[in-house]
Amino acid sequence: LQTHSLSLSLQAKMSRPVQARRLEGIDKNIWVEFVKLAATYSTVNLGQGFPDFPTPDFLKEAFMRALSGENHMLHQYTRAFGHPPLVKILAQYFGKLLGRDLDPMTNVMVTVGAYQALFCCFQAFIDEGDEVIIIEPFFDCYEPMVKMAGGMPMFVPLRPKAPKDGKLMSSADWQLDPDELASKFSKRTKAIVLNSPNNPLGKVFSRGELVLIADLCVKHDVLCISDEVYEWLVYDGKEHIRIASLQGMWDRTVIIGSAGKTFSATGWKVGWAMGPNRLLQHLRTVHQNSVYHCATVAQEAVAQGFQRELELYGKPESYFVQLPKELQQKRDWLVQSLDAVGMKPIIPEGTYFLVADISEFKSDVPDVPDSEPYDSRFAKWMVKNKGLAAIPLSAFYCEAHKNNYNHFIRFCFAKEEATLKAANDILQKWKGEKTSP
Repeated sequence: LQTHSLSLSLQAKMSRPVQARRLEGIDKNIWVEFVKLAATYSTVNLGQGFPDFPTPDFLKEAFMRALSGENHMLHQYTRAFGHPPLVKILAQYFGKLLGRDLDPMTNVMVTVGAYQALFCCFQAFIDEGDEVIIIEPFFDCYEPMVKMAGGMPMFVPLRPKAPKDGKLMSSADWQLDPDELASKFSKRTKAIVLNSPNNPLGKVFSRGELVLIADLCVKHDVLCISDEVYEWLVYDGKEHIRIASLQGMWDRTVIIGSAGKTFSATGWKVGWAMGPNRLLQHLRTVHQNSVYHCATVAQEAVAQGFQRELELYGKPESYFVQLPKELQQKRDWLVQSLDAVGMKPIIPEGTYFLVADISEFKSDVPDVPDSEPYDSRFAKWMVKNKGLAAIPLSAFYCEAHKNNYNHFIRFCFAKEEATLKAANDILQKWKGEKTSP
């Protein structure tokens, strides 16, 4: 009997592969590794992109009112595609920005953060063999999400041109080659992913660059997935231009936004997708068959936050005016800190991030022939030996291009003054060790 039971138990073990083919090659994730390293070693974490300063009081108060108020239905399901007060105010606010009437029920969908909005887009639009153009460096989830949908990512890099006057490089110095971009469009191209302001570089695409992309989309009848989560975080008087506002683009663009980045509340995971109903109806199909619904209380609080911002539109007290001013000061402070120690920062025009050139630090971590990109080994060494966490820029490139841009690391400056000062102290001490005999 025992032998028979053993035989049955051996037979009961599954021998067939359990992993779906769509997961092949996309199991590694830079954040899992570097978040663990930062938690283990770092005294100052400028790696992951979230603020360590407080969410604004008006938003926390809105959340508390929603949580403890008389309306007990805020603890239950709301409309699956977006809490009515939130989609209504989003349609009103962004309708004003885009210069068109938006229908809250058909032109706006609320998602579990911008991340789920992206996932819905790729699942809704991309078929086996469809090509999707991704501009490098890119937010790292685009490539695996395209592959999971059965698509083929086609990469086109922003190419840096060093300024001649010896000034620090700006993210504006990283540009698309128009011919190279045009060469990526073919009859197999289904979509292009645009991220402006761009994570990790902080590049804010100019009107000329957006017109170039828009003209190619119209010519080749291609969709645009426009990731605009950092839309309010632009500096030095730059303007964030929405590609959907350009001629011929509303009908083929899905705009993706984030309350996490907009209101410094990344843990709330409230995002949205906006666009014409002919596109959003397919996102709704993916949404209703995956997460179905987003947290009601968080949506209510975000709705109140946008109501406040609509009333203060363009005024100095607006959070959307105040936050970029504060972050620009933090950016400038970190630029000075990095420049003083010989890490050459690339001054970002927007976002939470700046990228710095670590070429001057090769003596600290000598380059060795290795399959791992140099910047990745450097970032691991830095967090273990100096207690300072950052992310290697090569993480934002496809496998074939990782070693072309392997002497840069990305820092997040959306941090409290005390955090940035602690980072500066580490850098200054490091510089002292390098220069002492």
